[in-house]
Amino acid sequence: MNRLFKKKPEKKKSLWKKVVDLALTDVRVAAGGMDHESLEELEERLLAADFGVPATLRLVDHVEELARRGKVRGLAGLREALVEEVRIILQPSVDAELQAAETPPTVYLMVGINGVGKTTSVAKLAHHLVAEGQSVMVAAADTFRAGAVEQLGIWAERIGAEFIRGQQGGDPAAVAFDALEAAQRRGTDVLLIDTAGRLHTNRGLMAELEKIDRVVRRQLDGAPHETLMVLDATVGQNAIRQVEHFKKVVEVSGIILAKMDSSARGGIVVALEQEYGIPVKLVGVGEGLEDLETFDVDAFLEGVFG
Repeated sequence: MNRLFKKKPEKKKSLWKKVVDLALTDVRVAAGGMDHESLEELEERLLAADFGVPATLRLVDHVEELARRGKVRGLAGLREALVEEVRIILQPSVDAELQAAETPPTVYLMVGINGVGKTTSVAKLAHHLVAEGQSVMVAAADTFRAGAVEQLGIWAERIGAEFIRGQQGGDPAAVAFDALEAAQRRGTDVLLIDTAGRLHTNRGLMAELEKIDRVVRRQLDGAPHETLMVLDATVGQNAIRQVEHFKKVVEVSGIILAKMDSSARGGIVVALEQEYGIPVKLVGVGEGLEDLETFDVDAFLEGVFG
């Protein structure tokens, strides 16, 4: 497989310092290790930063075991222990760039609930791909929200991407089928299929999403090459529950964390990897079309623990 959306050389540490404040300097680490009260304080800070229960317990147990063996000494030792274990958790994200088909078109299916910034994320991704020299087609498989479709069409024109939409109230799976057929016929590099935002509790809409996925798979072997779920970074652990339900319907291969610049609890990155093994591939860091970045594990670790 090829890769799209190459990593940029610069590392944005400041973002992660802003969105994850563990205040480790306030955690007492005595010469002989950490006492029960200090471990509880660490646990509370990790949970407050949205690391989630499984990852938090893993990290605290790791630190406690090292402290028992005399291998955590002082604040520097605590940081080193946490960085080591978080890096292990995030290992699948180290090389988690977007995958591409060996032969175009590459198909990305975009999913998520209402209001998370999914359609905006589609526009940002299209902008980046076009800037990298890819030919891009955007398909609006949301046939219900006319306003959102119109906005996506305006963005596509501004970006220089082709745009396909269906009839108002039409079959979203038919839009995906027609778009993929057109992308194949025109030799388009990347097809982005924007699905309607849907609550995971709505069985009818989830069945509709499953149908879109099935139609795409049947029409092109290997497609969709990525199913990217857009999550709102500010909702914390609710994002975990959303992933849990969407995974029952489609094979989520990566996460786009939107509104990352508005969150103070970026530990959700670790929680998602620990609980579902799904890498965060892209993060939204602003409102502009250029404000979408590849998730950088090193920058995350340096920003949080550096």
